[in-house]
Amino acid sequence: MASELPKALLVDMDDTILSYEAVGERCWREACLRFAPQVTGLDPEGLLGAIMASLAEYWHDPERNRRGRLDLGAARREIVSAAFTRLKVDAPVVQNGIADLFTEIREYAVEAIPGAIEALHVLRRAGVRLALITNGASQPQRAKIQRFNLAPLFESILVEEEFGAGKPEPQVYLHSLKQIDAKPSEAWMVGDNLEFDVEAPQKLGIKGIWVDWQAGGLPVASSVKPDRIVNRLSELVDGI
Repeated sequence: MASELPKALLVDMDDTILSYEAVGERCWREACLRFAPQVTGLDPEGLLGAIMASLAEYWHDPERNRRGRLDLGAARREIVSAAFTRLKVDAPVVQNGIADLFTEIREYAVEAIPGAIEALHVLRRAGVRLALITNGASQPQRAKIQRFNLAPLFESILVEEEFGAGKPEPQVYLHSLKQIDAKPSEAWMVGDNLEFDVEAPQKLGIKGIWVDWQAGGLPVASSVKPDRIVNRLSELVDGI
């Protein structure tokens, strides 16, 4: 079974090893419930809906995505501000309080996806060379790496802010492969983002494994064709 594994595996962190987006709505709801009563007539669920709509709009824009993931605190304030504008509510102190509380509680809510860290141990024992690639700012990403003791599992760790570029830039994948002495044809990339973790690596000759953690299947309009689809990272080591 181990012969079916690649020489090298590039691994995404958020929503591949750690549950991140999955806990987001719960944290936004908590922040809304805490702060909405401070504004007369502001319904927590209506506010949550406006925030979720603003989130989707904000992160869909490539430039805002790049800028925002390097300063999540500022991005969240901008997102909540847009939600208040949607609702025609003027309460800057409250909106900043919501964004800042979310930032505070979000990091505590992150947890390891069941079986993911164990799977990394299995892959290491099987001789697969592992490299972690994560977008975002150094401080929050390194804090998660330390909290879940991920560093010993990887021969190479690339954090976007530290490297000066992030996925889907080609040099990110190529640098990581060089660090673990592997060619694109010898490697897989596994992650939950179809563009960053599947399409971009495939263009370099790396197999793209999509983690469909929501189990929703490929979007109908998607032009990306993963080499394999799994619901959890642990499926890569089933049977080993």
